[in-house]
Amino acid sequence: MKAPWPLNIYRTAVGKKWVMALTGLAIIGFVVVHMVGNWKIFLPDVDGIPDIDVYGHALRELLVPFLPANVVLWILRTGLIAAFLLHIHAAYSLTIMNHRARTIDYQGPRKYIAANYASRTMVWSGSIFGAFLVFHLADLTWGVQPMAPEVWARGEVYANFVATFSRAPVTVFYVVAMILLGMHLYHGAWSMFQSLGINHPRFNAARRYFAIGLAVFVTVGNAIMPLAVLFGFVG
Repeated sequence: MKAPWPLNIYRTAVGKKWVMALTGLAIIGFVVVHMVGNWKIFLPDVDGIPDIDVYGHALRELLVPFLPANVVLWILRTGLIAAFLLHIHAAYSLTIMNHRARTIDYQGPRKYIAANYASRTMVWSGSIFGAFLVFHLADLTWGVQPMAPEVWARGEVYANFVATFSRAPVTVFYVVAMILLGMHLYHGAWSMFQSLGINHPRFNAARRYFAIGLAVFVTVGNAIMPLAVLFGFVG
């Protein structure tokens, strides 16, 4: 039985690269929007309520009363989960296809010319960041706090944020994860344009500057928040 055309396209290496690029764009958009929203941790209270708590409540109330509370948020979460799963599956499938196409790996210095450090560690950085993401959700969103279960409270984003990042091991883990995310984004942003067919020597410098800028922006932008809590600038 002939498979539907989207599945037929996805079975090819080109199709998988397109899926990786498009889901990567969606994930980059989420990372940047999520980071900018979390910067509200630095803003003053609104009528005695932390601004980031007001923001969190607004996200849960999107399109209310047209839709029940949390529905839009869960639609966005479901789409993001689907993008993550497709991104991971496409990356894994491409890795398997590459190994089958090249049974003998590059030897000597040629291997290092063929791929830089970020691209060689994409699988590891992506896997470690994925593990961190589960921990981060459990720690801040689901309230799984084995080290200090009494400090988490539903809806109190500011208090939960300060409580978790007042612990040095958690902050160090978070910052390391952001560095790995930056490495992953650098190579992903660079190769994304190539997968989408935007690949010309005239654009290569701009592509590299964009990839570096995005990686630095996300790494620094995410790391400053837990560090500000740990060193007492927030809290």
